[in-house]
Amino acid sequence: MQVSVIIPVLNEEETLQLIINKLLKEDFVSEIIIVNDGSTDNTKKIINRISSSIKKKKIKFIALEHKKTLGKGAAIRTGFKKATGKYVIIQDADLEYYPADYKKLLKYSSKNVVVYGSRFLKKNPRTYIRTYLGNILITAFCNLLFGSKLTDTYTCYKVLPASIIKSLSLESNGFEIEAEITAKLLKRNIQIIEKPISYKPRSYQEGKKIITKDAFLGAFTLLKIKLNPSP
Repeated sequence: MQVSVIIPVLNEEETLQLIINKLLKEDFVSEIIIVNDGSTDNTKKIINRISSSIKKKKIKFIALEHKKTLGKGAAIRTGFKKATGKYVIIQDADLEYYPADYKKLLKYSSKNVVVYGSRFLKKNPRTYIRTYLGNILITAFCNLLFGSKLTDTYTCYKVLPASIIKSLSLESNGFEIEAEITAKLLKRNIQIIEKPISYKPRSYQEGKKIITKDAFLGAFTLLKIKLNPSP
């Protein structure tokens, strides 16, 4: 199974090498695409080091760069354009998610089905009550608009058939890309299956970036897509 993993990166010098090490243990990963979204720390140097070392392994590695910070959504969209695998997975550069969960999700994937890894289908730790409630509320709003029964619309872990994700004409630049992906899948009646995953949230002191404003942008994105007459 050919799987492209897209890693949007912004100032992740502390964890980037660690997450790459975890990815290299997953033998079904055929391609890693890192998109450096204008980092100002040592991220670029680490990417160059990874690029040199990974050439010895049987895996395709692509390093892309935005000269200035455009947002997570923009970085993901840049990565989607270069992905060559049959399936695409987004991987945050921190250590909140566990690549070992890929196998569990890929078992249920097919060319016509998208698989979401839900953080709320099993007991996982929580750092901030406001981010937890924000996820619950935006998922409930999505379900209300589209008649779905999802538990985690903003999960990073989505196993996306490349043919589907490249057909969605994504436009978002920020975290609202998670809402856009989900809304456009639901509007096209593409089946989404959820499976439980492990999750260890980090604090803002550790580099967490999503803020309250992003939740409102996500809700607006859901509503905009719902009201748009185009599929």
